[in-house]
Amino acid sequence: MYALATQSAGANWALLIVVYAVIFGGFYFIFMRPQKKEQKRVQAMIADMEVGDTVLTTSGFYGVIIDISDSDVIVEFGSNRNCRIPMQKSAIAQVEKASAE
Repeated sequence: MYALATQSAGANWALLIVVYAVIFGGFYFIFMRPQKKEQKRVQAMIADMEVGDTVLTTSGFYGVIIDISDSDVIVEFGSNRNCRIPMQKSAIAQVEKASAE
């Protein structure tokens, strides 16, 4: 009788561990994996930026890239040649290649 009770308790623990593994696996595929995929897409977009590309900033402004450094870009906004603003690369939300036009 004692052996049957210990086997049942061991099976309950094993089942509990399997359930937790399935729950954590589900959370990974629902929340973490898409976030990492989006981060890779944004990093690739920023790495492929070139001078002359049209960009959309996170604040909603469209501009053209004039110069690129390691962590910053200089963007020219509108038709006014004097409106050149340095900003971080992380402030770029979308890039449209100049060759696509």
